Amino acid sequence: MLQLLSRSTKWHSFLNKFQNMKSRPKLDYRNKLMLAPMVRVGTLPMRLLALEMGADIVYTEELIDLKLIKSIRRHNPALGTVDFVDPSDGTVVFRTCALETSRLVLQMGTSDATRALAVGKLLQQDISGLDINMGCPKEFSIKGGMGAALLADPDKAALILRTLCSNLDIPVTCKIRILPDLDDTISLVEKLADTGIAAIGIHARTRDERPQHRPHPDVLRAVAKAVSIPIIANGGSRNMQKYEDILKFQLECGADSVMVARAAQINVSIFRRDGLLPMDELIEKYLRLCVDYDNAPHNAKYCVQNMLKELQETPRGKRFLQCQTLQQICEIWHLGDYCRRKQKELRTLGNSGRAEVEPPEAQAKRQKLEEAATAITDDFEGVICRSMPFLRSTYASDNHLPKTVLYVYAGRTGKSPPGYETQQCDKLFRAICSYDGQRYSSTFWEKNKKQAEQGAALVALLHLGQLQEEPLLENGSLIN
Repeated sequence: MLQLLSRSTKWHSFLNKFQNMKSRPKLDYRNKLMLAPMVRVGTLPMRLLALEMGADIVYTEELIDLKLIKSIRRHNPALGTVDFVDPSDGTVVFRTCALETSRLVLQMGTSDATRALAVGKLLQQDISGLDINMGCPKEFSIKGGMGAALLADPDKAALILRTLCSNLDIPVTCKIRILPDLDDTISLVEKLADTGIAAIGIHARTRDERPQHRPHPDVLRAVAKAVSIPIIANGGSRNMQKYEDILKFQLECGADSVMVARAAQINVSIFRRDGLLPMDELIEKYLRLCVDYDNAPHNAKYCVQNMLKELQETPRGKRFLQCQTLQQICEIWHLGDYCRRKQKELRTLGNSGRAEVEPPEAQAKRQKLEEAATAITDDFEGVICRSMPFLRSTYASDNHLPKTVLYVYAGRTGKSPPGYETQQCDKLFRAICSYDGQRYSSTFWEKNKKQAEQGAALVALLHLGQLQEEPLLENGSLIN
């Protein structure tokens, strides 16, 4: 009976997903302004901000098929998102929400039709379009047979697209670069168009050309005349300073639509018909979205750097460059209280943030760690644990690092130096600091052994009264 109920529940779940996809209108690629796929830029906060600024369609950054196929799909009710999580270290590979679903295209890097289809089926309920990267000239992509490598193998490129178009319920597109010869470019686009794709994005430069080279809108204009599917022009950012410049590039290329990359990376309000927003106002809007959706601090920092450009050399910019946490970044733009309040609210709602990450089999490893700690002496009272990430930017010099301070404190009080033992679980580390008959550990899993030891020393210093909780809470070194 239980098995029948389980099967019935799964069947209803499948039907709901199927009906949701069928009721969602197909994405129309004509006469649209789009946020182009950009590595480290096209994450959820920037995509939502682009939509708010006036973009019609937003693309994710390129996500590799092998990374996606290993990820676990999770609902995150605290954030209202769907997360695809790397089980080895808790990293969010892809995060999305209902606010963007109907206008979201995921760009995938792949060199294999079967693998691409498996990923497409995994993702199609959460996106409205799937794009295959066939234009990236970076070494990583080309060595893996992805990106611009597919331009040299049109049969494989066509096989991937035909397989996806025949088996998915969402539109499939690809993004290429022009070839050195116009006739070859037209022949390639015609071949790819015959696979059933809904549109094709074309960067108006060749594989070997870079942003400093002038684009070739005349080539796109000739291609647009040769095929019936929508042409999405890309590569005009060098001449885009305002909204009207996007439309001018579209006209020059004779394209149905335009996708904007670098110009939007610098100021995403370029999509606003009413003109650009001031930089600080834009950064504040972006940071609020980063807080609301628990965006990774390093990703938020990278995007703000692109907005600041040469202002990174100002006193405020240099202070920003020292930031490691979202809290620290928000303080600079007077959003510190908002960040603290929102993060507390999300933890109360059960958001499983980076502080709560435990890798696979971590429960067994954690038990082993604790058993090792409690089996030392008869009077041992257990491991004292707090969630204390090690943030290098909060320490002025090496002399102020937790391990150094604890070592000096031990010498000053006539105690033996502290010792450390570290446990590794997949890509993450956690350490125990032994000092004066007691053991201390941070529950925050770090990315390397040295950081894990610093975190354990930090817990010891707090317990010994050498640090105060309030400043640690403010700078993000203590998470309650």
